[in-house]
Amino acid sequence: MTSKKPGTPLWVAGDLNGFFGLFSNSLTNFLTAVSLLAVAISMPGDIVYGSIVPATALAIALGNFALAFIARRMSIKEGRSDVTAMPYGISVPHYFAVALAVILPAYVLTGDWMLAWAVGIVWNFIEGVIMLAGAFLGKYIKNNLPRAAMLGALAGFAITYIAGVPIGNVFTAPYIGLVCFIILMVGWLAHKRLPFNMPAGAFAILVGTILAWATGYMDPAAVTSAVDDFSIPVPMLTVDLFFQGFAYIAPFLPAAIPLGIYDFLESMNNLESAAVAGEKYPTRLCMTIPAVLTIASSFIGGVFPTIIYIGHPGWKAAGARIGYSILTGIVILLLSFLGILSIVTAVIPLVALLPILMYIGMVIGTQAYETAKPRHFAAVTLAFLPYIGSFIAGKISSTVDSVNAALSAAGSNVSVALGASSDPDVVGIGFDILSGNGVPYEGWASLSHGDILIAMILSATVYYIIDRKYLKGSVYLLIGAALSFFGIIHASTFGINPSPMVTVAYVLAAAVLIVMSVYRRRDNELIADENEPGYDGAENDRLWNPDALLQKRLGTASAAQPQATAPAHGGERASAQEHGDMQVHDEAQAG
Repeated sequence: MTSKKPGTPLWVAGDLNGFFGLFSNSLTNFLTAVSLLAVAISMPGDIVYGSIVPATALAIALGNFALAFIARRMSIKEGRSDVTAMPYGISVPHYFAVALAVILPAYVLTGDWMLAWAVGIVWNFIEGVIMLAGAFLGKYIKNNLPRAAMLGALAGFAITYIAGVPIGNVFTAPYIGLVCFIILMVGWLAHKRLPFNMPAGAFAILVGTILAWATGYMDPAAVTSAVDDFSIPVPMLTVDLFFQGFAYIAPFLPAAIPLGIYDFLESMNNLESAAVAGEKYPTRLCMTIPAVLTIASSFIGGVFPTIIYIGHPGWKAAGARIGYSILTGIVILLLSFLGILSIVTAVIPLVALLPILMYIGMVIGTQAYETAKPRHFAAVTLAFLPYIGSFIAGKISSTVDSVNAALSAAGSNVSVALGASSDPDVVGIGFDILSGNGVPYEGWASLSHGDILIAMILSATVYYIIDRKYLKGSVYLLIGAALSFFGIIHASTFGINPSPMVTVAYVLAAAVLIVMSVYRRRDNELIADENEPGYDGAENDRLWNPDALLQKRLGTASAAQPQATAPAHGGERASAQEHGDMQVHDEAQAG
């Protein structure tokens, strides 16, 4: 009779390394998220530190605890002593989106921080519901939505909003921001070991903080105020805010849906990564955890979704097992519930944290191309364009608002408006004047309504055009027509066909593809291009090659063709593998 193995211990020596990596990653993301609310948009501290911080900390901690428990249980069941728990934390794209694309616009619209917070709570709740649906429907969506379209849309969002705004702020104080950014690049891209063996994120923040205080950039009064306002937060139920938030959530739904899809696909992919490393976690159970905790956090004021993090293979290689996840959750709880986080955000300058968002934008943008085949790069790039139009339209509107605020402060009764105006006190800038000066504001404004959905629709359409699957491309255009007809995209409010020209355009474009699917049908045949990087010979993933197709029609497909041979340099492959292993470990630290 053999004795049952005890499973993986709750703590091993390698968990200390894992803790410093995961904790520094979680704390960096947490501080950045909190600073965006408390500093960047000046949300009241009692809301941020009294409700949002403890709600988020609970979700992070419970997620780490739950995943550690699953890892421990699996190790006992399988009789293994080397199981590594999945890492867990705040969803990186979301904390920027919810701060600057949800809560801030809601405040501008209502002038009420409680209402803006309510909108953020409802938005978080909806994200959790989408993730919960994804736990059951994720594989179906993954199989029917081109990954190039989804990641291309998210890359466009990341480059314009997540990275575009921060780089402007970084160069308002470049002696701090640029220095921190370069340190991150040295650590996370060049994989160079930094002084004291500190993680790149922590070292960059330390250097940025020293520079900020040494140059007089920081305000000591802010620290004094944070100490004076010190309090231990007690999270309360915020169910009463749900009804208020739902009344204003409609304009933000188009962004919530694809970002929610991104979250559950990201969790699913990270679980698949763990499976490759030899640990097959129960996918549906694990994916339910971030969904349930995100929903639960919204009931006590949370606005930040949480997900299963990337980096499991890196932590496993570093020797971490289960304890690193448990300890990370405990320390995050202590920092948040002892009221220390508000003091930390007053000490650390926001400009030292923003380079992390630039890096995140770079990584998400790179990921979109790395996961796409070269022939689909055009579809990925197309997904960026609606965001550029949306971004510019938003900045034009913000500039007009700023001009009007300055005029009002100066005591002037004159104001500026976009579009023609008959009011003698309003200077209207006609759209024809703007267009004549190279500013097609109306078109850009149309793209700003549901930009992420528009990006996915256009990108998916071109994706299938490239593959000559015209009927599938027409389906996405018809989906665009339906969304436009009900005002979900290309319109500022829901309604019946608020943008008729756009709706008709989608229908006509779909008709073109339907015709192309039957016109010269023989041209739709795809011939494999074995020289394409990533080609695996799969029947459903063939690339049309005009020369090969012509040869096939002429009956000369068997003619001698020069064979492309790939160089087999073992040293280069070993180096690439080594670089990949290092990158996995660094991505684990980068979140």
